[in-house]
Amino acid sequence: MEDNIWARLPEDLLNEILARLPPFMVFRLRSVCKRWNSILQDQSFLKFHSKVPSHGPCLLTYWKNSQTPQCSVFSLPLKQWLRIPFTFLPVWAFLLVGSSGGLVCFSGTLPSMHYNQQRQFLMVVDCKDRSFKVIATSDIYSDRSLPTEVYDSKLNKWLLHETMPAVNLCSLKMAFCESRLYLETLSPLGLIMYHLDSGHWEHVPARFHWSLLDGYLVAGTQKRLFLVGRIGLHSTLQSMKIWEQDHTKLVWIEVSRMPPRYFRALFRLSAERFECFGQHNLICFTSWNQGKGLLYDVDKKVWSWIAGFALQPYNSQVCFYEPRFDTSVF
Repeated sequence: MEDNIWARLPEDLLNEILARLPPFMVFRLRSVCKRWNSILQDQSFLKFHSKVPSHGPCLLTYWKNSQTPQCSVFSLPLKQWLRIPFTFLPVWAFLLVGSSGGLVCFSGTLPSMHYNQQRQFLMVVDCKDRSFKVIATSDIYSDRSLPTEVYDSKLNKWLLHETMPAVNLCSLKMAFCESRLYLETLSPLGLIMYHLDSGHWEHVPARFHWSLLDGYLVAGTQKRLFLVGRIGLHSTLQSMKIWEQDHTKLVWIEVSRMPPRYFRALFRLSAERFECFGQHNLICFTSWNQGKGLLYDVDKKVWSWIAGFALQPYNSQVCFYEPRFDTSVF
């Protein structure tokens, strides 16, 4: 399109066109002219942007290099790494709590908790209410007698909720799905569920596969909850499976199995360390020793390598991140 045509475009039409571009491309286009440079403060543009479907999530990696925070984002749509300057973070922000709704949360950036002891954290964003909450629960190594704490951004303080029941957790991984937080338990076998709205805990007797070696809970869309893990007692017989919970019958139903060629490439050693996390029915597998990334689309039932993806330093923390311009909290 010729330059003079762009110059004559109505403001609303131009904003609608730019709102449909991937967020990282909009940042690059800000250098075109003063008009485009101020577009992120334009309410008309933000209104169009809020109505456009997501262009797809990114993988955010965070680590420290000589006490200097470093952050890179791998854009799945653009298939390239992009560096995000996080030099504004204080030196004590060493832990990536998580990302939700376009926000990224780090430890130490919130007010002090009632009980400042080791916990595991999860952040939840309410876009309609323009607020977020951070849930702090006990983990495998922490004191189980401590009450669950929830930070409310609107109140700017931590609230005390019910203490987690006496259970043996079998994983540090948890998943948040439709106002409910899920963790795996060995005793009693199944899941333990936390209701964010009421602040109460509840046991869910959904037993998982007897030969499960390491399991990850992954939240999907529309109340879907997945269990991902390796099974098999011997390295030559191991495989990776994905189950979905039947909330009515409280059973796990197998929905997919990682093809052997992907499993062998991603896990060359029987005790290979890996991470697994999901968003929008996408499940990502990363292998720390191999430095690879594998993506599974639950809806399309398609496995694919993440082209151009390679993990940063071994101490990186990784999560899904969806860049948004319309995210704001009080």
